[in-house]
Amino acid sequence: MSDKRVYLYDSTLRDGAQTQGVDFNAADKSLIARELDNVGIDYIEGGWPGANATDDAFFAAPPELNRARLTAFGMTRRAGRSADNDPGLTAVLSSPAKVVCIFGKTWDFQTEVALGVELEENISMIADSIRHACTKADEVLFDAEHFFDGYKANRDFALDCLKAAYEAGARWIVLCDTNGGTLPDEIERIVGEVTEIIPGSHLG
Repeated sequence: MSDKRVYLYDSTLRDGAQTQGVDFNAADKSLIARELDNVGIDYIEGGWPGANATDDAFFAAPPELNRARLTAFGMTRRAGRSADNDPGLTAVLSSPAKVVCIFGKTWDFQTEVALGVELEENISMIADSIRHACTKADEVLFDAEHFFDGYKANRDFALDCLKAAYEAGARWIVLCDTNGGTLPDEIERIVGEVTEIIPGSHLG
């Protein structure tokens, strides 16, 4: 029997909270977190500290969890700022969560159009943010936003983003199909190719 195991990461309290008609308050989030802990979830993404009053209240008095690791979500430093002087990143890293998940762009189109930054600067933003987060948190994940679209558009850039995060110390590199349009056979092929760069034991 294989000694490999699957780790479960739940984003109900952050991504699920964006669902139409859903409006969690801090007490709701604490209740859901405890139930997720009871069913054996490994990581519970609690929300984005500094982004809204509900998430601030939740992280100000986080629920006691038996086994799950509470995770704070946030974005890379902004262009033109250092990682230790970025208010958004500081808010995330100042939360009581011992695990943080930092997302960053991995699609050249999103990088240049949505963020308005050069590709090399984006790679530096990822590396700087992950490296700084690793000095503050016990464990750091990198959410590779729009990864599959980015890989199909510019393979080298997308992989350079992953390598920057991994080499900066990210424990997990999470490949996100943000638009949800990548077919199963494409995912199988692309993930297989990524494992030639990033060990499969570090991919999510």
